[in-house]
Amino acid sequence: MARITAGVASSHVPAIGVAVDLGKTEDEYWAPLFRGYEFTKQWIVEEKPDVVLLVYNDHASAFGLDMIPTFAIGCGENFKPADEGWGARPVPEVQGCPDLAWHIMQSVIQDDFDLTVVNEMDVDHGLTVPLSLMFGQPEEWPCKVIPLAVNVVVYPPPSGQRCYNLGKALRRAVDSFDEDFNVQIWGTGGMSHQLQGPRAGLINKKWDKEFFDRLVNEPDELAAMPHIDYLREAGSEGVELVMWLVMRGALNRDVKELHRFYHVPASNTAVGHLILENNL
Repeated sequence: MARITAGVASSHVPAIGVAVDLGKTEDEYWAPLFRGYEFTKQWIVEEKPDVVLLVYNDHASAFGLDMIPTFAIGCGENFKPADEGWGARPVPEVQGCPDLAWHIMQSVIQDDFDLTVVNEMDVDHGLTVPLSLMFGQPEEWPCKVIPLAVNVVVYPPPSGQRCYNLGKALRRAVDSFDEDFNVQIWGTGGMSHQLQGPRAGLINKKWDKEFFDRLVNEPDELAAMPHIDYLREAGSEGVELVMWLVMRGALNRDVKELHRFYHVPASNTAVGHLILENNL
């Protein structure tokens, strides 16, 4: 039987990918950030996930204003790095896991969540930057990846409660798959940041750290937080944190926190990272 053994949360700042690609990870500006993932790189080598269910948001690479799915699952064999305007990142193609992805799709739709099924799409920094942070620069990614895209760009995004409940449906789907897969679920995006308008550059350290605590210890209550609180306290792009709730919903109520990291700034963004072990 497949099982979700751990959940990972991580920011997916595009400039992080640029720093990796240009060999700047040891530069004075970037080195403190990458040190925060050293524990993670050792941990994931030992954990050896077979599949990562990676929750992220597309940045007008696969989807545009002509098609905006609230939730979309990648069921294809592979997914190429997207050209986001300056060429595709020099990272490996993502290898999908169609058998598990199709099973999840069927299970979750029958669990009253409507997923858009995508068999061909390119994946942008929202997905590839977390892979780089976790795995470095391998010739190929060491596990299969199922992309799960969430709309947090065009209003209205799904509520935190909806995302949390989706995580629970994903857990039920994985638990009912009959191959012996070690599955991790990653929630990406965040933390507090705003990229435009009078509040551009907003970072709310106090709120971010409280979000960490509530995600670990009070996920049911945190899931009920309305969009306006994310916008007011964490900035317009802070709403990406609802994707962390998809990850948290897929885990047990009680989890073991293995690693927490917080860093400011990274390209005018607060970077957060968390590893939660599922108590099976």
